[in-house]
Amino acid sequence: MSDFGTKKAERDRVKDARRRAGYRNYLTGQAAEAAVMRAYLDRGMTVAHHRWRGKAGEIDLVLRDGAEVVFVEVKKSRSCEHASLHLLPRQIERLLRAGEEFVGSEPAGTLTPMRFDVALVDGQGGIQILENALGAY
Repeated sequence: MSDFGTKKAERDRVKDARRRAGYRNYLTGQAAEAAVMRAYLDRGMTVAHHRWRGKAGEIDLVLRDGAEVVFVEVKKSRSCEHASLHLLPRQIERLLRAGEEFVGSEPAGTLTPMRFDVALVDGQGGIQILENALGAY
């Protein structure tokens, strides 16, 4: 095999490995969101939307707790602490704008009671829910 063929084969192996890792991450993210959704349902909340997308961005879960709308960002990593490091200021701003966009279509508009939670999921499936985690922003 020529030097070109060897380099191409290596690039193809790397691309394939990245594709598999990306798909695995997608599936574990889906599983984390499903587990978090079950935890909220167990608390008596109802699911309004899963992966709601507006112009400002996507919100993993939109739930209702009576009149209150609860927006949930799910982060999964090997530990809850490590997962929390994946929520960056730029994403927080997008989440807040998306939430504002969502409640704009609610009957009470921006007067709708709402909060932003962050759900952290560790590698063993443990869930830590931080209620009103973005309340200070």
